[in-house]
This record gives sequence, C-alpha cells and structure tokens, in this order.
Amino acid sequence: MKITRGILQAFNASTYTATVLLFEATATALTNVPVANHVDGTSALTGALCAVLFFDEHNTQDAVVIAMFNGSMGTYPTPAAGRLTFVSGYRQVNGDSIAANTVKTYTLSGGGSGIPAGALGVVYKAYFSSATVGTFVQLAPHAASDISAYASIGNLTVASSSLNGTGLLPIDAAGRIDIKANNGTCVVTLYTYGYLF
Repeated sequence: MKITRGILQAFNASTYTATVLLFEATATALTNVPVANHVDGTSALTGALCAVLFFDEHNTQDAVVIAMFNGSMGTYPTPAAGRLTFVSGYRQVNGDSIAANTVKTYTLSGGGSGIPAGALGVVYKAYFSSATVGTFVQLAPHAASDISAYASIGNLTVASSSLNGTGLLPIDAAGRIDIKANNGTCVVTLYTYGYLF
C-alpha cells in the first residue's frame, strides 16, 4: 500500500469518482478513481489537494481518494457556504422569561454547545409557553434589521399552552441570536443540534 498526494481535477457525485493529477506524475491524470464515502461535494472541489491510497502501487486502478487537505501550496479552495454538521443536542436557553414585546440576545457558539466560532447558522429546536392568547416568538441573527424576516413560532390559540418549532437560523459573526416575545410574556427554551459553515 502507498499513499500519494494529488490535486483533484474533477469530482463526479453520481458515481463518487474523481479525476486526480498525482504530484509524482503530473503529465497524466487518473480518471474514475473511487472517492471515500465520508468525502462530499463541499470538500471535493476542483483544485483541492488530496490523498490517494493505492492498495497496489503498480496498479493505478486499485486506488481510492481518502482525504482532502490544505497543504502549504495553498491550493485548497474555500468550500461553498452551507456545510451542515450535526452535534449532540445542547440546551442553550433554559426556560428564560422574555417580557412582552421585548428582545433578548443569546450567544450560541462556544462552551459545550459544539457550535464553533465562525459558524454561519444553527439547527435549532425551540419551544415557548405564555399565559396570553395570540403570543408568538421571533428568532433572528443578532441586530437583524427586520426580525420578522426570519423564524417565528406561534400564535398561541389557548392561554397557558406551549408551541414547538424547529429550523435553521443564521447567527451573527459572534454567534448570537435575538429572540423577541410578541403580545405576551414568554418562557422560552432553545436547543441546538447542528451548525452550518
């Protein structure tokens, strides 16, 4: 077995194969090289550096692309936004009371949340309760110009009941969101279980 570095020339997501230009033989590209299942189209980008495992180093067809990486040559392209990573569910907000028609800010990245700095958004589950009929909550990245343009959960049709919601929510550069209670005071709980880069 032998591992060789290369440059990804193309990735075919339907056949999960790649065309790779090996550092050792830059005059010829290998075609239809299988790609490991953990690699996806957001990392298998044209120009990315890659590691190719040859099970038989004398047979170029007996190989698999096992990884993409950032080498000293700086040829690894920036993946497109939208890479989703799931993490263990983490309670970010625990029964916090938000007064009617006010906004509270919460930081979701860092700590034990599994949400890293630099994440663009989160996968969340939230629920709230309120004693006021018609109450709803709005969720948005911190300091969004129009909080109503993002997520909302509600309206309560029965006093002292609760509502659940899930979704994807952008966060600001510091990992913060705003939650606004509308019409009545709300008791809010929010979990995150994934993030987007």
